[in-house]
Amino acid sequence: MNIVQCTNVTKAFGQSKALNNLSFEIEENKITGLIGRNGAGKTTLLKIISGFIKQTSGEIQVFSEQPFNSLFVSANSIFIDDHMSLPPTLNLEEILTVAANFYEHWDQELANRLVDYFVFDRKQHHDNLSKGKKHTFNMILGLSSRCALTIFDEPATGMDAAVRKDFYRALLKDYLIYPRTIIISTHYLDEIEDLLEDVLLIHAGEKYFHIPMIDLKEWAIGVRGKTADVMEWIKDKEVIHQQSISIDSQYAVLRNKDIPSNLPAGMTVSAVRPSDVCVYLTNNTKGGIDDVFN
Repeated sequence: MNIVQCTNVTKAFGQSKALNNLSFEIEENKITGLIGRNGAGKTTLLKIISGFIKQTSGEIQVFSEQPFNSLFVSANSIFIDDHMSLPPTLNLEEILTVAANFYEHWDQELANRLVDYFVFDRKQHHDNLSKGKKHTFNMILGLSSRCALTIFDEPATGMDAAVRKDFYRALLKDYLIYPRTIIISTHYLDEIEDLLEDVLLIHAGEKYFHIPMIDLKEWAIGVRGKTADVMEWIKDKEVIHQQSISIDSQYAVLRNKDIPSNLPAGMTVSAVRPSDVCVYLTNNTKGGIDDVFN
């Protein structure tokens, strides 16, 4: 069953298109990573899925409904980002009480354990929390709601490394207990790649690919060797990134399918991290920042 069905969706702000003819499907009970550079359209897409804004053209279905102004979508989904608007007159304890009354599958016991673990003063107000503590509390809301569709937009921003690690661990453990559809937009792909089942990479408002994480881990391969040897070997191949790594040494990244079993003597092969693959594919040039110095 598809929880999200997006067909040729475009979102324009004036003359600028944040999303352009975007199509994809997200299945039930999967954790999907939404990856892309700043300005790629990730937050716009997540707000359309959540029903906060409406697409300019195209069709989107969430739980088989148009999400914009849908009470059903609102009741069965939660959108967590760093701009969450929570009632300033309520303290943290009161916010949890309101959330428990709104979300049908809210887990108060989980919320209490997480609030205690991360050492929150329940009488404190959300507006008075530090940036990192705000995001941690928002994460608690997202996990405890146990919504059928849970969306985290850059949830780890402002958290220190230890808290991020705890958050990812908590997310995985609760997902295994209570599976649901989770979408995570993040710049920390390295930290969550073992959580993700699918990766949706968008660039300039368009889908680059939507593939299983296991396939992304094998999507590309790196080769290195003497500059003349590497340049000769890659000249008729699809290169997604290349750079000089010493005076007479070159590194290139290619589609895994383009690597033959036998390489010229002196050239070596290495794996490429999924996060690096996404960066290389969305670079404006194959050499990245190195091109500035050429």
